[in-house]
Amino acid sequence: MRLYLGATVLIGLLVAVVTVAQMAFLSKIVDRVFLKAGGGEQAVTLLLMLAGTAVLRAGLLWVRETTAQQGAVRVKNDLRERLFAHVLRLGPAYANSERPGELTTTLTEGVERLDPYFARYLPQVLLSAVVPLLVVAYILPRDAASAVLLVVTAPVIPVMMVLVGSYAEEHTRRQWLALSRMGAHFLGALQGLPTLKAFGRVAAEEEKVERVSGEFRERTLKVLRYAFLSGLVLEFMTAAAIALVAVVLGVRLINGAISFQDAFLVLLLTPEFYRPLRDLGIHRHAGMEGKASAERIFEILDTPVPPDGTVQENLSGELELSFSGVRFTYPGRDLPALDELSLTLPAGSRTALVGRSGSGKSTLVGLLLRFLDPDAGVISANGVPSGDLPAVAWREHVALVPQRPHLFYGNVLENIRLAKPDATRSEVERAAELAGAAEFIRRMPHGYDTQIGERGLRLSGGEAQRLAIARAFLKDAALLIMDEPTSSLDPESERLVRDALDRLTRDRTSLIVAHRLNTVSTADRIVVLHEGQVAETGTHAGLLERKGHYSLLADAYEDVPV
Repeated sequence: MRLYLGATVLIGLLVAVVTVAQMAFLSKIVDRVFLKAGGGEQAVTLLLMLAGTAVLRAGLLWVRETTAQQGAVRVKNDLRERLFAHVLRLGPAYANSERPGELTTTLTEGVERLDPYFARYLPQVLLSAVVPLLVVAYILPRDAASAVLLVVTAPVIPVMMVLVGSYAEEHTRRQWLALSRMGAHFLGALQGLPTLKAFGRVAAEEEKVERVSGEFRERTLKVLRYAFLSGLVLEFMTAAAIALVAVVLGVRLINGAISFQDAFLVLLLTPEFYRPLRDLGIHRHAGMEGKASAERIFEILDTPVPPDGTVQENLSGELELSFSGVRFTYPGRDLPALDELSLTLPAGSRTALVGRSGSGKSTLVGLLLRFLDPDAGVISANGVPSGDLPAVAWREHVALVPQRPHLFYGNVLENIRLAKPDATRSEVERAAELAGAAEFIRRMPHGYDTQIGERGLRLSGGEAQRLAIARAFLKDAALLIMDEPTSSLDPESERLVRDALDRLTRDRTSLIVAHRLNTVSTADRIVVLHEGQVAETGTHAGLLERKGHYSLLADAYEDVPV
């Protein structure tokens, strides 16, 4: 960006130099040809030089605009990539703490608002400080009085611009907040449309949309009113300053204190002296919009990314996981979600994790996936602390089958291949066979090339779940995490998914987060969480005989969510 900004400012200075030369030639032509009745070769030479400077000025203006736009496009592209990459590094924990619509607005509209800020406002800030000095330096040896008058009147314009613009800046910031809220509300309404329809709340939601849209409209109109007022004051002050210089020049010309050529030259250069200041005022509104969005963008970029591991350790074969004194507390909460938790998952074992809502099951999964980092304690794999490994390298050893798998817009092949981008088509088809998904995929209009729509809306719950299992088969990771993959399925789909999971859990360390007790009866071991700690461990039959937390869960829910 600095290269493009410097080039834009340099070209702008060249434009100013050529403009000064153009005005000098014009003043000489008027004085010598029209007033003194001169002509001949000298007049032709001056006319040619005037035409040459006009063409050169037009070309430089085009180059300046092109350079500024290219710089702005490059900055927006780089900033959008940095912003998106940073949000990805911050992970699901950060994304879940923000409104998706607001983040989307920042990534799209927020970055686009930086276009006029970088392309026009920033270069104009520098040009408005240098170009007037250049013009004054040229006028000073020819007419010191006019140069002094220009220097004295110049500060009036930026002072008035700041006084009027200070009110507009706060309203511009509020306009950006209103736009962010509106984007977040629109996305939330679209995502929740089935729920709104089901509960008959569409009309109420329309009123909310109308209210947030009205707030944004009012904020925008206030900003425009201040922008128009600022433009009016700026144009009036500029015209008044030029008129003052013209009147003084006229009086001095009548008194014989200045020659016509010098007076005409100063009069021609006076608008060019004020032009950068006036352009700065014109672009300041766009600059304030860019500044408001930039504050939010850099607020996200300044959010620290959790430290990542650097140890390059090859974890081969089966994994044994160990939790030792793990503690984690969510920001803004007093009680820890996990409190001094110690637990071991033997290599190749199938462990079920149960507990009431809020007992810490999801937090434990988040720690295993490195979406969260423990406040205290260590999570180890084969004796190596997982936090010492780079998060990307650690996740290569982990496969996840979530309760509600996310399917992206695209075809079936692309969605399964997400687990292993370099997988061949035959490998994908083999994974689908093992997951019990091949049959329904073959029934689709285009098989593996069938578009399934965003979030898999064209698939049933069981079909989407089997595609998630196919991903896990394709990844073939040593650690498998399943977040109750059968909780919302019909009996037939549940049977198919269970058969696929039985094949998937063989010869690998598996953790099943169970919300229904019928899922855990075949596990090698059951771990019961209570208030962030391990309350019990054992088999299904043994825990029922113990008459503890697990027995209470079984008696209270009888195979309903816990």
